[in-house]
Amino acid sequence: MENKNILYNLTLKQANQSNALAYNRNYVASNIDTTFGLLDNAYRGTGKTYAKLKMAVDSGNCIGESCEYEHNQLIRIEAAPAKSLAFVESLVDQLSTTEDEYYDPNNNYVFMVANSIMTNKPGFSKTEGYDVYLDLIEDGSQRITFTGPMIETPLVINSNTLKALLDSNTDLVSPTPAINEDMLRLLTEVSILAEGSSQDGKLTPQAAIADEFILKNTDGSYDYEIIDIGNGKGRNILQFDLNKIEIKAKPFINAEVAGLMSSEQEVIAAWNVFIGKESSVEEDDQMVQNANAGDHSWSYEEDLPLSQDNKVIFEKKYAEYFMKNYLKQFTTMKLPLVEEDAAVFDLAEGKKAKAQKYVDDNNLN
Repeated sequence: MENKNILYNLTLKQANQSNALAYNRNYVASNIDTTFGLLDNAYRGTGKTYAKLKMAVDSGNCIGESCEYEHNQLIRIEAAPAKSLAFVESLVDQLSTTEDEYYDPNNNYVFMVANSIMTNKPGFSKTEGYDVYLDLIEDGSQRITFTGPMIETPLVINSNTLKALLDSNTDLVSPTPAINEDMLRLLTEVSILAEGSSQDGKLTPQAAIADEFILKNTDGSYDYEIIDIGNGKGRNILQFDLNKIEIKAKPFINAEVAGLMSSEQEVIAAWNVFIGKESSVEEDDQMVQNANAGDHSWSYEEDLPLSQDNKVIFEKKYAEYFMKNYLKQFTTMKLPLVEEDAAVFDLAEGKKAKAQKYVDDNNLN
């Protein structure tokens, strides 16, 4: 089912963004019906029902002596319009998640179909066989039902159930956390960058790793790595204590993950869209469709609540993703801070001098 969700969600997303139907002359010439009349259909006949109930109460001709049933139904009908508007508003808000940039395609694709119906996307009209209708139920709740060619079993959503889910901070369609924003913010909080690397929570162009995390020789000078730049020439680049950086960052990363764990469905979305696929931010940006974890995806139906093993895996992979995509840029091919050490030199002589310095510093003569 998960692979079907990925296939259908990505296909629907691409179709909705392609504008292809605008160039289909037969479609443009046709008359499509998008007048679902969601509220009109639900309230057809309620005026007559209300009048009968009111008359029964006024005349004392009720089902029971206290007219409790009639009073309750009158209250239900009077409260229904406001409840319908709140219900539809909440549902539309939930379904709109399917249009987010980093929407997890492992969500049930039927929600994207439902959103396409509610937003009158081309191809999802009554003419194409789709429908949505609202029912008022005697218990005071309401029910919206979606049907159509891509909906194998009608999608039915109850107003009271939806409200209970939202009140418990559970979404009908899981949003994906803003991992890129979170990690950029985390980068400014982990006390690894030099002073002046961030301002108002954002990185500055001068952002760099703090000096304490740069490898040095025993005499306090920088311990450079020599790289070959061709034609017998070399130059120095800084080396960093990656183990020390990781130890420093770990408590901050653990705290960030603990915060994410307050919504396990969002952890699954983050895993499926960002963490589990092990791609880089640059690779994501180059893809026509956002990458996803594919066969390594976690299922909302099968993997909630998260097992302890999956929590441990997520924390480990989250840290790796952070180090790979957000810290690596500050520790790769960085030129010396000392101007004279940044000059190009003879590669053989440079390597010989570095080896001699190591011998001298460690009293190996």
